[in-house]
Amino acid sequence: MTTHVHTVKVRGVRGLLLVLCSVLGFASSAGASEEFDVIARDLYEDLVNIPSSEPRGGSAEIAAFAAKTMLEGGFAAEDVHLLGPRPEVMGVVVRYRGRGQGRPVMMMAHMDVVDALREDWEMDPFTFIEKDGYFYGRGTSDNKAGVVTLMANFLRLKKEGFVPARDMIMVLSGDEETAAESIMYMLKEHRDLVDAEFSLNSDGGGIPYMDGKPSAFVIQGAEKVYLTLKLEVTNPGGHSSVPRPDNAIYELAQGLVNLSQYQFPVSLNDVTRSFFKESARFQEPETARAMQALASDSATAEQLALLAKSAVYNSTMRTTCVATQLHGGHAENALPQTAQAIVNCRVLPQDSPDQVQETLRRILANDRISMTSVFPAVASPPSPMTPAIMELLGGVSAQMYPGLPVMGKMSTGATDGLHVRNAGIPTYGVSALGADMNDIRAHGMNERVSVDAFYKAMEYWYRLMKNL
Repeated sequence: MTTHVHTVKVRGVRGLLLVLCSVLGFASSAGASEEFDVIARDLYEDLVNIPSSEPRGGSAEIAAFAAKTMLEGGFAAEDVHLLGPRPEVMGVVVRYRGRGQGRPVMMMAHMDVVDALREDWEMDPFTFIEKDGYFYGRGTSDNKAGVVTLMANFLRLKKEGFVPARDMIMVLSGDEETAAESIMYMLKEHRDLVDAEFSLNSDGGGIPYMDGKPSAFVIQGAEKVYLTLKLEVTNPGGHSSVPRPDNAIYELAQGLVNLSQYQFPVSLNDVTRSFFKESARFQEPETARAMQALASDSATAEQLALLAKSAVYNSTMRTTCVATQLHGGHAENALPQTAQAIVNCRVLPQDSPDQVQETLRRILANDRISMTSVFPAVASPPSPMTPAIMELLGGVSAQMYPGLPVMGKMSTGATDGLHVRNAGIPTYGVSALGADMNDIRAHGMNERVSVDAFYKAMEYWYRLMKNL
């Protein structure tokens, strides 16, 4: 494979850094923070206005913009790397030099976004808009808020003359929403640039709001493993006027019905056990008792069934496999010669993907249904929620949100953190973004982030970087 690695030396990024040079000549203060918020907001707008979904050119343009911006902000050319497996899939690595007192810390975000169609939105999804206390645009939450948070705080700290105890490494990947080639390429081909003691991922965790108030500061310490399988039945077929007893569609359909009626066993790890234990305090009495019992391995079948009524809780406490695509037959007057289904599994990190496939074969109960891997599983062991990590991440939360519970969580989805964990670097999702749990719009229409939530996340990361 041809690789592309560049050290960027181009200057002049749409005037943004001219503003930085004139405004950021200050020491850290409340007034400086307000001035800096203007800079961060402008950077946010620039990034959202670059359409970085795969169908619209991918991450090449936004990666080049990010690299130039960091150079103009005072980072040396040898510390800014624009690199990727292909020209259209580019990432950025920026090293903030410290005093060498400890191994580096990686800080992650992804620049690419899920595509969006203008006809589905109330506004142009690739035009940044501030309206009624929200920032709108594709990627405002997933994950350009994270990109801005890292870039802007690196620029601010650099301008303030801050020197961290250890190196901080900003890693901006280019295709988290699709194949994740970018982060895998960095880890495999340029491990020396990204190697770290642990990683902080802006694409996980957060502050869930309920009834308009923050309920907890959530740290993502684990992710489920992504596994996609293709099921297929083949048949000689024939004329539809003379049906035969073995029908490819019927056989596949029966197997899928069997799958729909199966639940994988409940299994907890340290992160999910802590999650249910801490979550109990926010629930109605019956649900709280069920969570407490689950966390102590004493839940009854009735209590497990109660928790399973919530799709989120159900996915948190067990592996899941679900049919997501279906195709069969080739003509309305012919017996089907093939029937295919795509089944997507989200496997608990402590479960074996091979055993999950064996379980599926048993559930399908038909040797004529073949099973092949479309997207093989990549291991993602839970990251240890050590006292030092909880004190570091929770300590800043305590400063900004006194009394707010700090809790670990396992994501039911997957991020680039999956590959970083698999490479032996513990990873913690800590976006610090507040969001209404009943109005999550990432990947959906009219994506938005509260203006207040954005600036609070900026402040959280600023304090966190200084505490490192």
